[in-house]
Amino acid sequence: MSPEKMVRMANQIATFFESQPDEDKAGRVAAHLGDFWEPRMLEQLRAHLEAGGEGLSPLARQGAERVLAEKEQA
Repeated sequence: MSPEKMVRMANQIATFFESQPDEDKAGRVAAHLGDFWEPRMLEQLRAHLEAGGEGLSPLARQGAERVLAEKEQA
């Protein structure tokens, strides 16, 4: 998948959870990414973050960092 499409998808997920009343919005983004993104998508997201994470919204970045940290610990 192109980096632009991946960023757009992550930002759309973050935008949805931003509008929810939940206090742990980054946790909800992370849970969604972990549940619905396949491992190679998450690896591409990791590489994008390591390259600076250009284009990711703050909430998308927080959720991505969280899910990737959780995957490392598993």
